Amino acid sequence: MIRKSPNILVVEDDVENRAAMVKVLQGAGYDTNETDNGQTALDYILEDNVDILVTDLRLPVMDGVELLKRAKASSQEIEVILVTGHGTVELAVEAIKEGAYDFITKPIKKAQLLRAVEKAAEKQYLSRENRQLRSQLTQTNTRRLIYASAEIRNIARMVDQVAPSTATVLLTGESGTGKEVVADAIHNASPRRLKPMIKVSCAALPETLLEAELFGHEKGAFTGAAARKEGRFELANGGTLFLDEIGEITPAVQVKLLRVLQDGKFERLGGTRTIDADVRIITATNKDLRQEVADKRFREDLFYRLNVINIHVPAVRERKDDVQLLAMHFLKMYAEKNGKPIEGFSEDAMLALTSYDWPGNVRELENAIERAVVFTSGKTVPLSVLPQGVSAFAESRHSLNFKIGTPLRDLEKKAIEITLQHTRGDKNMAARLLGIATRTIYRHLEKQEQEGSDAPEEETAVDSASALP
Repeated sequence: MIRKSPNILVVEDDVENRAAMVKVLQGAGYDTNETDNGQTALDYILEDNVDILVTDLRLPVMDGVELLKRAKASSQEIEVILVTGHGTVELAVEAIKEGAYDFITKPIKKAQLLRAVEKAAEKQYLSRENRQLRSQLTQTNTRRLIYASAEIRNIARMVDQVAPSTATVLLTGESGTGKEVVADAIHNASPRRLKPMIKVSCAALPETLLEAELFGHEKGAFTGAAARKEGRFELANGGTLFLDEIGEITPAVQVKLLRVLQDGKFERLGGTRTIDADVRIITATNKDLRQEVADKRFREDLFYRLNVINIHVPAVRERKDDVQLLAMHFLKMYAEKNGKPIEGFSEDAMLALTSYDWPGNVRELENAIERAVVFTSGKTVPLSVLPQGVSAFAESRHSLNFKIGTPLRDLEKKAIEITLQHTRGDKNMAARLLGIATRTIYRHLEKQEQEGSDAPEEETAVDSASALP
């Protein structure tokens, strides 16, 4: 967990007292804001820009006790230190029961104020670290590599070798293959495993918002920036930052990212203070970044910075040995979530799962199993509750039975038709699955069209008439 300097808000209507407290806190290196009334203070808190609140009990608009209650209602993480006069100590003690961390009495002494703030910051840090540890342990138990194939076994070995280092890792492969799970495995096996694992989908945000998400921004940096906000690099400090779909970032963001990788430093949008980033970078893409570099859409120097270690995650059709284990893993997970006593799959359902090529990869398999759990009423998942494409593909596989002496031309025709049905008309994928040239499929389709157009009109009329009642 990051040991960052907390943001402090001082609320005091006495100008001299407020100025004195702010001077002491800023002199000690704390980021400090100030206001003279409870309502404005609450606005700051609701903008999620306050870690420690130092407030007088006697305030205009809203007193310190009411401000305490509302602050705690909006964020249990905020720590509140009350400032009291001699006549309000009993009230301050009562406020402790409402969730205040501590109170200090007037006249305020510098050492007393700094000690109270330091202790509150320590409590807040420990609470966040414990919460991060619990989250990390849960993630370690649920996000792991599940495999039987040699392909993923090799990746698991690479994870063990790469995890202890600080080297950047580029994960490549089709969408849905489990690149994020590999990123989790690297983080969980690394010395940074008790620190944050922060994830960003680079394709989900436009350029301006992505830049602000990554590097943070100062108040007023752009329209709508009502308060200072830390970016993902700050939040991941000491841990790992996973940038998914890295091939989608624009040239402007590429430049800033390159600087962080080179120097380990950055500035928030609208800011001038340079911030250090102790972050391990893992990126993922389903694009061919070498081709993107050749096409001048991705910086070559950034590519080499990201591609120190490359791990390619194969598609499910290339590691069919994993399907049964993955299916059972997802079945157990979703059966528990839905409170269903499902124990396994029927023989034909499992045959369908292992026969299908899963063009959507692990993500498609997981969705299919979740759906199957919802529609299963007994202890075994039947074939009938699997998605239609999966069951139809399995049935089409069985329909390939043929008589001895069937002409090779007819077998080829049947194989092409069934494979095209499976790939939803994708001729390139069908050709790869069949191990033939794509032009062979095009020739087959052209021949079909020719044969259809050359049929005698009389036969067509008879065929049509025979279909009538």
